[in-house]
Amino acid sequence: MPLVYPNIVPENNLRLPDAVTIKHGPARLLAPYLLESDKAARRLGIALRVRHDFDELLYTNQHYSLNGAWYPLLDSFNPEITEITPENGFWISGENDVGEIVATWAARVFDWQGTTFADQARTVWYGRDLGQACIVTAPAAKLITGVVACAGASWVRRDFRGKHLSHILPRTGKAYACSRWPLDWAVGYIGRSNVDKGLAKNYGQKNLSYSVYYPDSPHEEQVLSYTPVAEVYADLANFLAGELPAIGRTELESAPLEMVLEHMVTKTSSEGVFHGSISRS
Repeated sequence: MPLVYPNIVPENNLRLPDAVTIKHGPARLLAPYLLESDKAARRLGIALRVRHDFDELLYTNQHYSLNGAWYPLLDSFNPEITEITPENGFWISGENDVGEIVATWAARVFDWQGTTFADQARTVWYGRDLGQACIVTAPAAKLITGVVACAGASWVRRDFRGKHLSHILPRTGKAYACSRWPLDWAVGYIGRSNVDKGLAKNYGQKNLSYSVYYPDSPHEEQVLSYTPVAEVYADLANFLAGELPAIGRTELESAPLEMVLEHMVTKTSSEGVFHGSISRS
């Protein structure tokens, strides 16, 4: 049975910055990234919280899946079926101003020293290996070993889509996992149709291996996305230096100060006088 790598478990349902204790990984990257991702989410009207009450994730999923707004939760994240604990898993909730959960992302972390993803593919999907039908043709599955974060339960409510949350949440989840566990790999599944739509890039996934099939599941062909931890860090650094600081800002707010001042000087009224002020919260 996959072991649980020892780690620090924070109190449940803390705001993201309060839940972080950087035990592993490059602190000079992870600390500013996690703070900036929290700020970006706040600019979108969302508070990010780190949780391990998987019964609440299950409840939220069941509520939204009743009307087709979300797929049913995979068994590997269902606490009624699998042994998911605060030591081997967490999820991030994105909550709006009235406390509604409008986005989620979850991960289970496995210590697969001495075994591989190919050997554990049933556990990743079903939460346990009872000999369920599973066909692994992805070549990378045999390479993935060590301490591995397996992502899932990635969801954004319809009224919050198009706000770059699919860019923020997966990277934030991986950054948080890197701070708690000495990860070797970050992996996940992406449905073949979503890969064909180009969504893997949004999630920060560059490496794809085809495929893993679960014949008894109603879900489609699953493409294995996999990232060695060094590439996770590189992607976080690029995202932090590029897209992340601009998310949720207006054009002027994200512009250099010189450009803002130029805009203020040139935007004059018909009388040649501009009346205005700048405020920052």
